Amino acid sequence: MSKRIFLKIAYDGTNYCGWQIQINGITVEELINKALSDLLKEDIAVIGASRTDSGVHALANVAVFDTESRIPGEKISFALNQRLPEDIRVQESFEVLDTFHPRYCNSRKTYEYKILNRRIPMPTQRLYSHFVYVPLDVEKMQEAAKYIVGEHDFKSFCSNRTQVENTVRTIYSLDVHVENDMIYIRITGNGFLYNMVRIIAGTLIKVGLGVYPPEQVAKIIEAKDRNAAGPKAPAKGLTLIDIDYSQCDNFVKIG
Repeated sequence: MSKRIFLKIAYDGTNYCGWQIQINGITVEELINKALSDLLKEDIAVIGASRTDSGVHALANVAVFDTESRIPGEKISFALNQRLPEDIRVQESFEVLDTFHPRYCNSRKTYEYKILNRRIPMPTQRLYSHFVYVPLDVEKMQEAAKYIVGEHDFKSFCSNRTQVENTVRTIYSLDVHVENDMIYIRITGNGFLYNMVRIIAGTLIKVGLGVYPPEQVAKIIEAKDRNAAGPKAPAKGLTLIDIDYSQCDNFVKIG
């Protein structure tokens, strides 16, 4: 009898062409499918919650798959990790209802963008943050962030390559704070458009540099034009922190 298994997955995205399988490079999804298929002796294709871009990291991306295996759901993570490279690790696995779908379910996603703001780069942060040597005005970035919170049409903050027709999203919170020389932009929403978080980060950096006044962000949203917003910030500064399914009726842990 088939059962659906939930995976919470962390990875360093540096060496991968993102999450989703593609022909031009190795992806996280590809390696997980192969490891699961080898482990369970079945043809496994996981369904991922967030298709992170090339170079983007994750602490808790989510995927599910169906299997006939008798291996208990909670044991699969340990067996699977032995077959994965050390920059990909399944943090947790368990059985869920077969009606649960990680993308078509009420959820809150949280991303964090890190900016190293100092005169000289720090080698140990080079893969996990975007380096900006000009001092950024964090207070102005915080002021600008307030315009982004709420339900808006975020077409200005979406790559022109997107195929999504509805560009309205709800941002529940957007926090900008600094610790020593690291600036953290943490954003939670009900969903994000293609490159949306990186374009928001790039726009807030422009505010921090004094290129845009904080109130310019409201005008950028109103424009519904990608050309009105700032540049897309580099992928390496972005990490998927969490996907919260507590408001999803179909998200039920079995066993």
